[in-house]
Amino acid sequence: MAPIIDHPLRLEMANELHARPFPVVQAPGRAAFLAMKPAQNAAGRDRAADMAHLAALLDRFDAPHPAPDATHYFGQIGAYQLKWESHTEFVTFTILGAGVAQTPFDATTFQLFPEDWLQAAPGTRVTSALIRVETAKGDDEIIADTDDWFAPESLAISRVLDGELVIAGDFCIDPAGHMRFAVFAQPTVGKRRVGRVVQRLCEIETYKAMSMLGLLRARSLGPQMGAIDEKLAQLIADMRAGTPDAAAQLDALLDVSAELESISAQSSFRFGATQAYETIVNQRIQILREARFAGRQTFGEFMMRRYDPAMRTVTSTQQRLNAMSDRALRAGNLLRTRVDVDRSAQNQALLTSMDRRADLQLRLQHTVEGLSIVAISYYALNLVLYMAGPLQYGLGISKTTLAAVATPVVVLGVWVALRRIRKHL
Repeated sequence: MAPIIDHPLRLEMANELHARPFPVVQAPGRAAFLAMKPAQNAAGRDRAADMAHLAALLDRFDAPHPAPDATHYFGQIGAYQLKWESHTEFVTFTILGAGVAQTPFDATTFQLFPEDWLQAAPGTRVTSALIRVETAKGDDEIIADTDDWFAPESLAISRVLDGELVIAGDFCIDPAGHMRFAVFAQPTVGKRRVGRVVQRLCEIETYKAMSMLGLLRARSLGPQMGAIDEKLAQLIADMRAGTPDAAAQLDALLDVSAELESISAQSSFRFGATQAYETIVNQRIQILREARFAGRQTFGEFMMRRYDPAMRTVTSTQQRLNAMSDRALRAGNLLRTRVDVDRSAQNQALLTSMDRRADLQLRLQHTVEGLSIVAISYYALNLVLYMAGPLQYGLGISKTTLAAVATPVVVLGVWVALRRIRKHL
C-alpha cells in the first residue's frame, strides 16, 4: 500500500498546539515575570534582536539556545527555570524557582535578570510581577497574609478550580516596581495545575496592561476628535443654512474626512489589539472558575469595576470615530449632490444663453444675407446694364426702362443662387 502524502505543513500545524507548554510549579515556590515591548512599532520590531537578547541571558548560565526562528523557550538556568515567549507585540520572561523567600515578595528572584542585561533590552517594560506560591493555610491565616501584603481597597481574592487554590492580588505596583500575586494551593494539588494558575495570572496581568494602551490612545484622541466634531457640525449647519459657496464647503469637508481617515488608520491596529487583549483577559479569568472567598471581591468583580469601564471607553471612542467618518461621508454625498445640482443649473443657464446667442446669430445671418442680396444684385444689375447697352439703342428702349425690367430678374437670380449655395453648405 502506498504511503499517504502529508501536507508539507502538517507537522508544523500539529506542533503549534503544543508549542507553549505550561510551567511546572511546586508549592511552596516563586516566580518572577517580565513583559517587554518596543515603545513604537512593536508589531514590526526586529525579532532577531529579541532572540539575541534571550541568548545573552542564556549565555550567562551556559544554557543552550533555542532555534533561531523559535517563538517559545523553556529551560534550566542554574537552580531556576526560564520560560520565554515571543508574541505579536511583546516578549515575556518567566523565572520559576522552588521555595519562598522569608520576606514576602522579596525581589531577589527578579535579580536573576541582570541589571546591565535589562538596560540593553531592545524594548521597554510593559509589566513585571512577583508571584508567591504557598501551601494553603486556614482562611483566617490567608486573610491575615493578604491584608498585610496587598492594598485592602484593591485586593481581589478568590477560590479557583473548584476551591483547590486561592489566588490574590491588588494590581498595584510595589516600591520595587512590580505587581504582586499570591497563590495558596492545597497539598493535594499537582504541580502542573499550580503552574497553569501561575501562567494564567501572568497572562491576565500582561494582557490587561497591553489593553490599557488602547485607553491611553483613546484619551489622547479626545481633544482632536472634539475639534473635528465641532468643525463637522458647523459644516453641516452651513449646508442646512444654504451657504452659497458649496464648492468651498466640499473642500473643507474633504479635509475633515481625510483627517478622520488618518486618525482611523493610525488607531485601527491599537483598538483592534485592545479588543483582542480584553477578550483574552476575560477568558483567562473565566477559565479559573472563581468562587468568592470570605466575602471579598473576586478577580472578575475587580475587572468589572476597574477594567471594564476603561475598555468601554476604548470601544466608545472607536464607535465615535466610525460614526464621525460615516457622518462626514453622508455629508459629503449630500454636498456633492448639491454641487452637481448647482452645476447642472449653471450648465442649463449656459445652454439657454447659447441658444439665445445662436438665435441672434441666425437673425443676424439672415439680415446679412438680405443685405448681401441687395449688394450683389446692385453689382450684377450694373453688369447686366453694361451687357444690354447695345440692345438699348437697337430696340429703342431707354436705360431707365431697361433697368426697371432687369432689376427684378437680377434680384431673383441672385436670391436663387444664394439659396442653392446655402443648401450645399
